[in-house]
Amino acid sequence: MKALLWKALRLASLLAAISIVSFILVSNSPVDPVQAYIGADMLVVSHEQRELIASYWGLDDPPAEQFFRWGSALLHGDMGVSMIYQQPVTEVIGERFVSSLSLMAVSWLLSGIIGFTAGVLAAMNKGRWLDRIIKWYCYALASTPTFWMGLVLLIVFAVWLGWFPVALGVPAGKLAEDVSLLDRLRHMILPALTLSIVGISSIALHTRQKLIDVLESDYVWFAKARGEKGFTLFFRHGLRNIALPALTLQFTSFGELFGGAVLAEQVFSYPGLGQATVEAGLRGDVPLLLGIVLFTAIFVFAGNAIADVLYRTVDPRMKERGTL
Repeated sequence: MKALLWKALRLASLLAAISIVSFILVSNSPVDPVQAYIGADMLVVSHEQRELIASYWGLDDPPAEQFFRWGSALLHGDMGVSMIYQQPVTEVIGERFVSSLSLMAVSWLLSGIIGFTAGVLAAMNKGRWLDRIIKWYCYALASTPTFWMGLVLLIVFAVWLGWFPVALGVPAGKLAEDVSLLDRLRHMILPALTLSIVGISSIALHTRQKLIDVLESDYVWFAKARGEKGFTLFFRHGLRNIALPALTLQFTSFGELFGGAVLAEQVFSYPGLGQATVEAGLRGDVPLLLGIVLFTAIFVFAGNAIADVLYRTVDPRMKERGTL
């Protein structure tokens, strides 16, 4: 119970700090929220109308008053109304997160499974051609920007080969009730592959090095002397020792996963939370931007918390230390 209370206190302090810092940064942004709200109609809007718009959204109040008004509403579960979408921020985040969640979940599972498998194969074949190929692949992708990989996949598989749609999350001009699950999956494949391919390198290289250290330990040499080898050796002595670091790395990658999703969704015009983040930043939608920032912080914090729980499940020794 104490560990849970400590986690809740840490989360509350984290959200408070992020709220203050984010609001200060947004308040000092060169983007004019009123001008961004009006857009191309700026020339035909009078000064009085501009003041009315600023007064309606509370943008003419001092920054401190705006922050305390937003914070008090947040404590009551109200994140405000989005200036772009004219909807409550919670509804916008909920709608966009459904699309982003499926995209991130598929890419997260693929990168974790493929990366872990590649790392194991590389370590079990250290110094051989398979190990060299996997290392070359990981080193090359570790420095590859997400948006560049997305552009390559888009050009090859959507433009040249025509196997997948170029952009969007559903077919253009099709009614929502007519969109099938297959249509959504076809539009999600390229963005998910983009995130998966880039995310493989870190887990593969980390798993490879950890397994090499395990295979060079004394108890593994003793097991080899008894005749154990191959998959049996890995399953009995290697899997449990590399599972904990791999789980930690995978669940703590939520922040990188969300950051990559922002870029991938921009390349493919995928209607997810990442695209909403970019629009909110460029158009000065302060309530939506702050809401997404807080939601992202909770999302990343949840990944770390899940990693702690899995640590206690996989390694019973962690329970004796009383940590969570």
